[in-house]
Amino acid sequence: MSVLLMDMTPDNPVLSIRHMNGRKYPPSQYSFEIKSFSLLSKASLEKVTSEEFEAGGCKWSLSIYPTGNKKREGEGHVSIYLALTEPSSLPLDWEVNAIVNFSLYNFHEDEYVTTQDASTRRFHVLKTEWGIAKFIDLHTFNDPSKGYLIEDTCVFGAEVFVVKTTNKGDCLSMIKEPATLSHSWKFSNYSLANLDKYESQPFLAGDYKWKIRVYPNGTLEGKGNSISVFLALDTSTLPPNAKLLMDYTVRAKDQVHGHHAEAKACCKFSHSSAAWGSRQLVALAKFKEPSSGFLVGDSCILEAEFRVLGLINPLTDIII
Repeated sequence: MSVLLMDMTPDNPVLSIRHMNGRKYPPSQYSFEIKSFSLLSKASLEKVTSEEFEAGGCKWSLSIYPTGNKKREGEGHVSIYLALTEPSSLPLDWEVNAIVNFSLYNFHEDEYVTTQDASTRRFHVLKTEWGIAKFIDLHTFNDPSKGYLIEDTCVFGAEVFVVKTTNKGDCLSMIKEPATLSHSWKFSNYSLANLDKYESQPFLAGDYKWKIRVYPNGTLEGKGNSISVFLALDTSTLPPNAKLLMDYTVRAKDQVHGHHAEAKACCKFSHSSAAWGSRQLVALAKFKEPSSGFLVGDSCILEAEFRVLGLINPLTDIII
C-alpha cells in the first residue's frame, strides 16, 4: 500500500508529493502511541513530545504537532519532528549525520506506512531538530475509513540510522594585536667554529621557548657557500598536535654600516616543522669580508624577530 503525503522538505515552501510504503514490521527504533489524540488540540497543546530513546549512540525524542507546526506552514496537517535531546553531551563542534524515516500505523491494513527517504540529515549545534511540517493532512488522518486514527488512537514511529563518519579538521584561533618578539645573539669566535651547527641559549618569548640556530658554513643548498640561520621552537613548550601561525625575520647584522642581511616569511611552526629561516642568508665570501661589517672582532650578531599570529589546534575527531 502507498499513500500520498505532502512536503517532505519543510524548509522548502513549495509543496511536493512523495510516496510512503507500507510494511508489516514496526519501526526498529521507536514507536509512539497516542490515545485520546483529539484531546491534544482541545487542550491547546501545540505539540506533544515522547520520552527519550537511543539510536546510533545518541538520545532522541519524537514530537507530534496535532494541528501542524504553524511556524513551518504546517496548518491543516499533522507535523512530526525528531530532535537530539542531549547535544551538550557531545564533543565541541559536534555533528551527527543520520538517515531518518517516520512511520504511521494503519489499523485497517495492519501495516506501518513509512517514509522511504535515503537523504542524510545533518544535526549540529544550530540545528538539533529535523522533521516534516506536512506529514499527513488532517482530513485524511481523521477519516476513520483511512485507518490511521481508530478509537482516537494512533501510533507514530521513527527510525534513525546514524551515519558513522570521522570528522577531521583544524581550528585557527587568531591573536588580536600580536606582540612583536625579538632576540639577539652574539656568536663569538666565528673563525674557530668547527661544528656543523650551533644554537643559542634557550630564551622565553611569549608562551614558548626558542633558540637561534646557525650553520656557520651553511646547510643543504647553502652548504659551503652561505651562512644559514634559523629560528627554532622548543617543541616541549608546544601542546601536542598544535601549530603556531607566525611571521618571522632572521637577520645577520651589519655592525658597521647597518646594511643587515635578513629573510622574512610567514609559516607554521609545529612538532614536525620546528625550525624556519634561511639556508642562504648571506654568501660566505661576503660574510667573511672585513669591510662588510658582519664580522667584527671575529664575532657576528644574529637576530630573530617574530610574531605569533594564531594557534592552530585540531578539531576533536567526532566518530559517531
